[in-house]
Amino acid sequence: MTMPPLPAAPASPAVHHGRRVEGLVAGQATSDGAGVKLTRVLTHALQRRLDPFLMLDAFGSDDPNDYIAGFPDHPHRGFETVTYMIAGRMRHRDSAGHEGLLENGGVQWMTAGRGVIHSEIPQQEAGVMEGFQLWLNLPSSAKLCAPWYRDFQATDLPRLTTPEGVAVTVIAGHSHGVQGAVTRPVTEPLYLDLHLPAGSHFAQPLPAAHNAFVYVYRGAVRIAGETVPAQRMAVLANEGDGVRIEADAPAQALLIAGRPLNEPIVQYGPFVMNTEQEIYQAISDYRSGRLG
Repeated sequence: MTMPPLPAAPASPAVHHGRRVEGLVAGQATSDGAGVKLTRVLTHALQRRLDPFLMLDAFGSDDPNDYIAGFPDHPHRGFETVTYMIAGRMRHRDSAGHEGLLENGGVQWMTAGRGVIHSEIPQQEAGVMEGFQLWLNLPSSAKLCAPWYRDFQATDLPRLTTPEGVAVTVIAGHSHGVQGAVTRPVTEPLYLDLHLPAGSHFAQPLPAAHNAFVYVYRGAVRIAGETVPAQRMAVLANEGDGVRIEADAPAQALLIAGRPLNEPIVQYGPFVMNTEQEIYQAISDYRSGRLG
């Protein structure tokens, strides 16, 4: 796919006191769906610390046995899923009547709200399948909202190049004067894919109260003097006025941040609500055919 030239961004915003790395997370090898192998980077144990984010999965393999069965029909209620494909093709269908083909560089944003049953099935029998799925919580006032879905092809996503040569895809939020494909007024998610050339740096202002992390998926970066290698998530301390990311060699990383909801989180598999009673109701609705 030939991408259009990336627009030049204005001068990088000043970050006077960059966040430090509070901790590094390696993730846990697991499987989901019909046996798709993946790494769960943001696990249940980090949900409160990284509120409003509930989960981040990284998947990538050139062995079709690791992904070919995909994710057959399964339910969700109470949150949003954001699937970002680096390589491969995935077909989405859901009970709200939405259907789309997610391809290289594209994003699928789905708001489960009061409930949806969907499937994600690979549309290839060979080659590399690689990407990420992020779960973003919904506030209690929106957990039973109507489901919503949108596919963004790679060419639909806002992009920029900083004066330092960093190529940025703005999936959500705002960066360097560019508004992302999706905004959310309550959780205010920021979701950036950063491609840093050798010797470059990237600065992004962040409200101190917003929880934030960086996941490096190629190469290595430095944050406040600490090296973050590939396949590691750096949880950023809630301090300062932003983050500064440096790369001595080419690197690629996700920068994700958002405003915490500070609400109870009760999860049972694919349902994330605020109380146990709401979980019981979700299970009952699913079993009786009223969900989705």
